[in-house]
Parts: sequence; structure tokens; C-alpha cells
Amino acid sequence: MGATTPDGKGARRAAYRLGLSAEARASLWLRLKGYRILAKRHRTPRGEIDLIVRRGQTVAFVEVKARGTREAALEAITARAQHRIVEAAHLWLVRHPHLMEATLRFDAVLVTPRQVPHHVVNAWEAHR
Repeated sequence: MGATTPDGKGARRAAYRLGLSAEARASLWLRLKGYRILAKRHRTPRGEIDLIVRRGQTVAFVEVKARGTREAALEAITARAQHRIVEAAHLWLVRHPHLMEATLRFDAVLVTPRQVPHHVVNAWEAHR
């Protein structure tokens, strides 16, 4: 049963709004750190990338997670999610070949209540 409706739609809407809020906080934090936002919620047949950002010659594919603690947020980025993001990043790069020579990495931004977002640089490596 959902949090606010018998069909669970209320809980899904609340989670969706929490995700949007976390992504907005993460975007602002990264912009304050000097990153330019290239894409938000980029969807591909392989999955979605929350944020794609660039600073200098580095392009980062960013997963944003909102949880009660940083540890819980980091643990929520499963190996399956990492693989999905890596696959989506490959598809994005095919459409942006001029960035193939950039330094590429996979970051995370962990959003927790009443704290500044925590940017984890190079949170995982892409393995094929």
C-alpha cells in the first residue's frame, strides 16, 4: 500500500518530487563548484543519467542520490545502476563525438537532509 493512496501513486509522486529537488540541489552545488551543466535527466534506451557536467577538459556523468545519510545514498548506487549509467554514457558520447577526447568519469552527488550536497569525484570506474 502506498504512503498516501491505496495504489501507491502518492508515494511514487513524493519520491519523484524528492528526486527532482535533490537534482536541483546537486546542479546548483556543481555550478557553484565551476561545472557547466550539459544535460539533466538524459534518457537513453539503456537508462537515464541524472546530470552530465563539464569543467575544463573533464566531463562527468553524475548519479544523484537522496537518502537519510551519505552512507545510505552511496549504497543505493548499485552495481546494476552503475552499469546502466555507463551504458547510457556510451550512447551519449556517440552523439557528442567532440567530447570523446575529454577526461571522462562517473561521479555521485549525495543529498542528505540539512547538509550541503556531497560530491564524490570518480565514484566508480567504467568496466567493459
